[in-house]
Amino acid sequence: METESITIKAVVSADIDKVWTFWTEPEYIVNWNFASDEWHCPNAQNDLRVGGAYSARMEAKDGSFGFDFSAIYDEVIVNEKIIYTMEDGRKVVTEFHDNSGSTTITTIFDAESENSAEMQRQGWQAILDNFKKYTETA
Repeated sequence: METESITIKAVVSADIDKVWTFWTEPEYIVNWNFASDEWHCPNAQNDLRVGGAYSARMEAKDGSFGFDFSAIYDEVIVNEKIIYTMEDGRKVVTEFHDNSGSTTITTIFDAESENSAEMQRQGWQAILDNFKKYTETA
């Protein structure tokens, strides 16, 4: 069975250096890496290099549910591209395009089979939109 790929995108009103830093540094990741205000990301770790690991704890603020998201980096090109493989083998490619003052972020990820593709797209897009909001106001 072929895996479906899902694409999400946002244009962030911030320069590429700020976007890259906020996307990759744990001190910033914990401030945006969740889909709604009912959730939070209490911790994140990031060893941003090929073979390095990324992990983040995402959980409901009321403690009713949570999970650990982790991946291993396959490719890292500073200010341009990050490719990683999640624990279940699915791939994620995120590209950063410098628009001279703003930055376009495009992520393409392999869908999982438990939830609908649309639900996954909405969830990942909500996290990306939260990143945009946080980065533009910080």
